[in-house]
Amino acid sequence: MADPKGFLKEGREVAVRRPVEERIQDWNEVYPDGIGHALLPIITPQAGRCMDCGIPFCHQGCPLGNIIPEWNDLVWRDDWEGAIERLHATNNFPEFTGRLCPAPCETACVLGINQDPVTIKNVEVSIIDKAWESGFVRPQPPEWLSGRTVAVIGSGPAGLAVAQQLTRAGHTVAVYERADKIGGLLRYGIPEFKMEKKHLDRRLDQMRREGTVFRPGVNVGEELTGEKLTERYDAVVLAMGATEPRDLPATGRELGGIHQAMDFLPQANRTSLGEEVEGQILATDKDVVIIGGGDTGADCLGTSTRQGARSVTQLEIMPLPPEARPDAQPWPTYPMTYRVSSAHEENGERVYSVSTKEFLGDDDGNVRALALVEVEFVDGKLTEIQGTEREIPAQLVLFAMGFLGPEKPGPVEQLGVDLDERGNIKRDGSYMTSTPGVFVAGDAGRGQSLIVWAIAEGRAAAASVDAYLTGETALPSPIRPTDRPLVV
Repeated sequence: MADPKGFLKEGREVAVRRPVEERIQDWNEVYPDGIGHALLPIITPQAGRCMDCGIPFCHQGCPLGNIIPEWNDLVWRDDWEGAIERLHATNNFPEFTGRLCPAPCETACVLGINQDPVTIKNVEVSIIDKAWESGFVRPQPPEWLSGRTVAVIGSGPAGLAVAQQLTRAGHTVAVYERADKIGGLLRYGIPEFKMEKKHLDRRLDQMRREGTVFRPGVNVGEELTGEKLTERYDAVVLAMGATEPRDLPATGRELGGIHQAMDFLPQANRTSLGEEVEGQILATDKDVVIIGGGDTGADCLGTSTRQGARSVTQLEIMPLPPEARPDAQPWPTYPMTYRVSSAHEENGERVYSVSTKEFLGDDDGNVRALALVEVEFVDGKLTEIQGTEREIPAQLVLFAMGFLGPEKPGPVEQLGVDLDERGNIKRDGSYMTSTPGVFVAGDAGRGQSLIVWAIAEGRAAAASVDAYLTGETALPSPIRPTDRPLVV
């Protein structure tokens, strides 16, 4: 363990974000000089709060199985190179998870039973930022090549994890991405103020130096069909994510100004990086309504604020969650509590227990308002409350209601893989689909989930692919497709 009395001497302390009035004027990360640098003055005593708990439930809370107590101890002892070696043993991309993961490990921390838990996520991002700065992150090319080839479809966190693991195992790996740049949602779905793309780019550079081949701008299913993929490669991994958005077919859905979040956010990401987007969807001087109360909705909120929206309202059909852990979600589960992101600190109103009945339009065919009604649970069903109907102004409406699985046209149909009852790609205990030699990892098979699950599945699927190609594997396999977490 780290400091034997650390949890008794130190309280929980986290990095302080930049002032709201400053950070909404730019697209940089909300922490000064990047979160890792902001944390360094406080991170050693925070790592020292990790206690000798006997059974570290944080391991179970994290799908990656991060060896958290060990790298907490190494940070406390100022052994940063040892800490990053231990962290990289289970997590290919801690600079991503340290910024984007909701940290289910912290809600499973044993110290959190009766105190504030260890700042595990903050320690993690400090380790990797310090490692990059100190030159501890180096390419790890394979010592020899296997002669086997693998195609990975999709360059989000699952696809990148698969590719890095298999490249290091000696296979020749090509990653296909339909967008013009590699990164998937990490590139165009995550706003710059949550993770600056320099963190993605330097990791991609490491992977190129290791031997991974990236092929952006290729829409698999069109110029490169599923049949050609299986002819050209010894194995194929589908990691294209769950990109089919959930829609809201209410009256007036056809009006102008109503868009999916993933039509709005990628455009904003491009312009924040200096690109030009013709016909960009903008929130400037508009009343913006975001339907959906999750992380994607918060990303739309922060983006709308920086674009100069007149007002922003985020709607959620579920009731307002409690401030404290509810009795029905005891430790070490991941509780559904009221959380405030950096975007919520900056702007906007959050409205709970409401349902959209109709989109109201103006004379030009554009949305001008939403007709809402309050709802409540009656006998386990959401029921409208009579007499609570009202209108709120809206000239821009963004849907952030989640996703329904991978898109079916293209490689999914062409490769003939079976789907499960939820519309995700069905796989067996080794991540193989119903088509031999075709595997699936991440949201495409699991359904919409967290970045840690995507990376964990990528690592596990890579081990299965390696075993399929060579008959055995030394790659770690942290989880099985049937695994379910202690988190919701």
